[in-house]
Amino acid sequence: MKTVIFDLDGTLADTSGDLIDAANACFNLMGEGDLLKYGRDAATAMQGGRAMLRLGLGRMGRADDEAEIDRQYPVLLQAYAGQLDKHSFMFDGAMDAVEVLKSRGYRVGICTNKPEAMAQELMTRLGVRHQFGSLVGADTYPVRKPNPLPFVEAVKLAGGDPKQSTLIGDTPTDRETAHAAGVPSILVTFGPLGHAVADLEPEGLINDYSELPTVVQLLIG
Repeated sequence: MKTVIFDLDGTLADTSGDLIDAANACFNLMGEGDLLKYGRDAATAMQGGRAMLRLGLGRMGRADDEAEIDRQYPVLLQAYAGQLDKHSFMFDGAMDAVEVLKSRGYRVGICTNKPEAMAQELMTRLGVRHQFGSLVGADTYPVRKPNPLPFVEAVKLAGGDPKQSTLIGDTPTDRETAHAAGVPSILVTFGPLGHAVADLEPEGLINDYSELPTVVQLLIG
């Protein structure tokens, strides 16, 4: 079966606000206040907790303090687990596109570098987890994207054929994952990187989710 696998953060949903809040919780405990700002630091938020901590510590003059990043990372995860969906929301048209794809016989799933339990909880809270045939997270397997294994397993768990699949994402990691798996990537221009994703030369680009079913059909039939 032909399969469409989605990244989560920055692709299906804008989760940057809650991620930034979690990082700022660490900085507040350190007595530094809110070092990250909504909007301005959204692209870093999409790179994960350690990237946010590194950015904030850099603004404190401690960019190379990996030991502090290691100490604060569990604190960040705990703060994020307590508030997954205060600011997070599905991008406009995302679920409409999923419904169209499913109606045309495609299998759909999720492959994210967010810890699996958090991804499962977030998608459940947003009311859409049941719409996806699989969800593979950063810790589901010993490796994460851009290693192609999580993507391939997400396709299989959704009931699909990895040779007839595509990955929808918003970052170089998603582009690299698809390339490593030997499948086309489709990158969204409404994520934190905006139209700069075109420089990654994906096989497909979409400016709006209404375009996705057509692009998927062109790339995998």
